Amino acid sequence: MKPAKRSLKICLAVSMVFLVLLAAVIVTLAFTIFKPKDPEISVKTMGFPLSPGLTGNVTVNMTVTIVNRNYASFTYENSNGQVNFEDVLLGEVPMETRSIPARTTVNFNTSADLMIGKLIKDPKFLVQVVANGTVVLRSTAILPGKVTALKIFKKKATVYNTCDIPIHVASLTKGVESRCVSKIKM
Repeated sequence: MKPAKRSLKICLAVSMVFLVLLAAVIVTLAFTIFKPKDPEISVKTMGFPLSPGLTGNVTVNMTVTIVNRNYASFTYENSNGQVNFEDVLLGEVPMETRSIPARTTVNFNTSADLMIGKLIKDPKFLVQVVANGTVVLRSTAILPGKVTALKIFKKKATVYNTCDIPIHVASLTKGVESRCVSKIKM
């Protein structure tokens, strides 16, 4: 066999081994480090101005915390979250376009105008207050957006978030921490 052919075969063999190893590394990274993780989202209300005889709207200020545990950034478009008591819509929460960088925590403030008259007139409200002094509101948000990995790969994604926000009627002026479940779908 001529030395040129032998060198070519060795070069091709080394190249194939390198490509197989590179493919194995890429697949391993795709299923471990770059596998999408659900974000951690929490909502903390800054007091709940509810008083006897109140039947109109109240503005509830809140801080939303988003923890992006992924190695990719997420940018979502303008959206509205909803705040419900049981099946009654109490108000909407504006969620302005925002970019959440990879592996960071972002806090932002927003507010919701809640129709307290609907809440107070609901018979289930009084049952919950009398039973345990707490009313549980549920907020839901759908955040359509785009995931960007390594500033090269872009893919559409949507984050679905549901939070249960317990309001302790005896201590309405204190902030309340929510319990949230978030899922990302790509």
